[in-house]
Amino acid sequence: MTRDQVFRDPKKYIIDFAFDDAVVDVFPDMIRRSVPGYEVVVPTTGLLAARALQHCEHRLVYDLGSSLGATSLATLRALDSLFPDNNPLAVQAQIIGVDNSKAMVERARSLIEDERLTFIEHDIQTLPLKPCGVVLANFVLQFLPPAARTTLLQRIREKIDDQGVVIISEKIRFEDDSEQAFYEAAHLDFKRANGYSDLEISQKRNALENVMIIESTERHLERFDAAGFGTVQQWFQCMNWASFLVRP
Repeated sequence: MTRDQVFRDPKKYIIDFAFDDAVVDVFPDMIRRSVPGYEVVVPTTGLLAARALQHCEHRLVYDLGSSLGATSLATLRALDSLFPDNNPLAVQAQIIGVDNSKAMVERARSLIEDERLTFIEHDIQTLPLKPCGVVLANFVLQFLPPAARTTLLQRIREKIDDQGVVIISEKIRFEDDSEQAFYEAAHLDFKRANGYSDLEISQKRNALENVMIIESTERHLERFDAAGFGTVQQWFQCMNWASFLVRP
């Protein structure tokens, strides 16, 4: 795992964050050192996806914002673990990983070879969706314009099986200002404890300012309702990072 040093040196100009070759090279290290609970969310997402898929008519899973395929791979491993011995579910399942970063898609294809998994380069906002059993979106909606998030969820709702699930993980902000300040400071401490300097933290924060728009749990719940989903369970939270399991 290559250590993340993308923002180590002082930069004269801070440009908007992008998932380019430099980020792809260090992405596994970057996300583990930046996102509290990441190493719980990804494998558990795979287990939840595999468990839900057995009840679905359609055996297709979308991994939106798939990056290097960690969530897709976790789902495949969960399918093989829960349903061994060539069980039809594990054999018939298909996963489509979608990312708009060419560098991410190319690297993911080189890292994971499984005939059940296909990576495609596409903007998830315009992606044509097929009927599916599960949709996964870990840490991706926060990079879309807020208005586009509702539209995407509405399109997912139209295609998801009645017994299917959508799992969405996001950084969240708190409605209460003092609570927000406390957990934002705790998140900075988390990154310092993982070896990031104050310069790295500051430069990355500036790079993300215009491209990563964080919303409250309440706003996420309102959006799921507006998109036509029936039930929502927040199954995980670590400081200011949360994951939701959404059903039609």
